[in-house]
Amino acid sequence: MDITSTNFAGKIPETTYQAARSVSAAIARHFKQHFEAARKNHVSQLAPEPDPGVVESMIDVAFWASLGREEGHSPKISLAFLPPQMAGTPMVFKHRLPFQTNTLIKLAPAVERPGIHLGVWLEDDELVLWGTTRDIPGLCFVLEVVEPGLLVIKHRRIDGLGKFVNVATLKGDQIKVVDEHSLGTADRPPIISSLLGFTSRYDKADSVNILVQLAASMRAHGRGGSLLVVPADTKEWKDSIIQPVTYPVMSAFSGLTDLMQLNDQEENQVLWQSMLRQAIDSVGGLTAVDGATIINERNELLAFGAKIGRSWKSKRVEEIVITEPVIGNVASTIHPSKMGGTRHLSAAQFVFDQRDAVALVASQDGRFTVFSWSPREEMVHAHQIDILLL
Repeated sequence: MDITSTNFAGKIPETTYQAARSVSAAIARHFKQHFEAARKNHVSQLAPEPDPGVVESMIDVAFWASLGREEGHSPKISLAFLPPQMAGTPMVFKHRLPFQTNTLIKLAPAVERPGIHLGVWLEDDELVLWGTTRDIPGLCFVLEVVEPGLLVIKHRRIDGLGKFVNVATLKGDQIKVVDEHSLGTADRPPIISSLLGFTSRYDKADSVNILVQLAASMRAHGRGGSLLVVPADTKEWKDSIIQPVTYPVMSAFSGLTDLMQLNDQEENQVLWQSMLRQAIDSVGGLTAVDGATIINERNELLAFGAKIGRSWKSKRVEEIVITEPVIGNVASTIHPSKMGGTRHLSAAQFVFDQRDAVALVASQDGRFTVFSWSPREEMVHAHQIDILLL
């Protein structure tokens, strides 16, 4: 069988999770479009392209497995659709295991650590589990069991760097499919484009978006936080910060900037990625401190624990437009106080005052919002991007 494509039509076991059937075609279509674009750009070493039958069956089995428990623990599993010969140096089972709910629940404790995938492949017209791997090729279909009833469909970026690109989330009967051509494309901040998979799809020049990695780090610590990204060659943003700043940095800390300049040293990619993750987590951790962390567009750390105040040149922000990059979402205009607490309100005010800045806000409950100024709408635009960070 050609391992670059699959045909599972007519061989699907009866699906009992109805959301699997309703979303499988849309997810398969997403992958098809990406594979076609990659081939046009002569990208090699691609993972197999999943068809709707594979997608539906994997979602169905994974969903019911997510509701099980092994020794009191709910399973956390990452499933990757590929054959072992495309998985670098995998750990291969001597005998293939059936791709069934009970099998996934039993194996979950062994594969719940980040970066480990259970390999799934089609053999003799059936999906089987063949082993585990940490190495998967570009555009590999990945299904992650996050918590009971919550599944995330994603794929590995073409260049292999940075966070995986999320395609859809399923939580019970709630289905959210990422809309890559969502509202606000014209003036969408780069972090949104990168999370949607645009900026690092085929061009390694922008293969790592620091803000994407910082957003993931902010969300991971679970304490909530704010990150302000300000222009590098102006100090006008200080008009919107209450002085004195609680924890200013003596001189702009350039650790992230210095590491990004080393990105061209291909022979040291593993070490470089490890150092970058450590630097990102160091800055991301600062956002857990009360107040906002501030960096400039060159990724230089300026301060943390900063209190946001309204600029003397400005007025109160009275309304913002809010969107979520999912199919079927409709933009709405609301007062910023309706988004949450003071953290969201102050971030909206900061961007309203400093229109060339961007604010990232993580809530303790996992919600994540990017605030930017929209010249088209002439107001602050709140991009709710939880679905892109799971």
